[in-house]
Amino acid sequence: MSYLDGKRVLVTGGTGSFGKAFVKQVLAHTRANRVVVFSRDELKQSEMAELYQGESRLLFFIGDVRDHGRLERAFDGVDVVVHAAALKQVPAVEYNPIEAIRTNINGAEHVINAALDRKVKRVVALSTDKASSPINLYGATKLVSDKLFVHGNAYAGGNPTRFSVVRYGNVMGSRGSVVPLFRRLAHTGEIPITDERMTRFCITLPEGVQMVQDALEQMRGGEIFVPKIPSLRVIDLAKVLAPEARIRVVGIRPGEKLHEEMISVSDARRTLDMGTHFVIKPETDWWAQRDDLQGHAVPEGFSYSSELNKQWLSLSELTAMVGDLV
Repeated sequence: MSYLDGKRVLVTGGTGSFGKAFVKQVLAHTRANRVVVFSRDELKQSEMAELYQGESRLLFFIGDVRDHGRLERAFDGVDVVVHAAALKQVPAVEYNPIEAIRTNINGAEHVINAALDRKVKRVVALSTDKASSPINLYGATKLVSDKLFVHGNAYAGGNPTRFSVVRYGNVMGSRGSVVPLFRRLAHTGEIPITDERMTRFCITLPEGVQMVQDALEQMRGGEIFVPKIPSLRVIDLAKVLAPEARIRVVGIRPGEKLHEEMISVSDARRTLDMGTHFVIKPETDWWAQRDDLQGHAVPEGFSYSSELNKQWLSLSELTAMVGDLV
């Protein structure tokens, strides 16, 4: 049995890489009563609908998270919301900061208010490693979004709505990831690398989908769930995808980190190790009343960053992983 059995589920940004993978998993492996794809692009919705002809549980809703009224209409009768809509390309967000604020911050506020107004039971918002100690605008907007969702629980009062966050790293092979770029450039004989020391967290789409499903099952409201996932060296990924190409170091771009972080030292003092993942607890009175998690506290001074990770992808593991990508 799945928590989603019999539920009406809505995914914002449902035509994106995560959204499509999540919808596919829910339709194939749960008895969800309804699955609603909420997104702005009617062409992507039409293309996605072609894959599910005859699937009566799947509905498509054109709308933008910037539009509170449209969200309220879409959330009517919905039990579960997974919020995956965002502007996330770092260079584009740096160049268009107001647009990122309207989608990533104002959109989060609209999702929270619509969920409360329509009495949605559970909401999980997707976050990013860039929200921990952010240095670019994308990370800063997602940090604000994370805080809005965590503290949205305080607005619920006697309302059944609960909000939690799932934070993870780069999704291997997703739209906008470096994998398609390196593959396109492989035939040129040269691959640009910003810095040979650069590391990143890495998660596959199925793992990301599973983490969200687990969070929906386990959440009490207010947690930030952080999966334990491996790190990779970006230069190793380039060698796997373009073994014959020359590596050209071009320097770190504005807003880019040498290493990424998912749990800062400041967050560590309220972080529990749950075995397969971490949970960052909120520091609020309303959380203390429901805090019965069985994990153990991480050591003092702990941080979860890509260069200090204990788990690394080897060249052979990277080769197998990218070989599985379409």
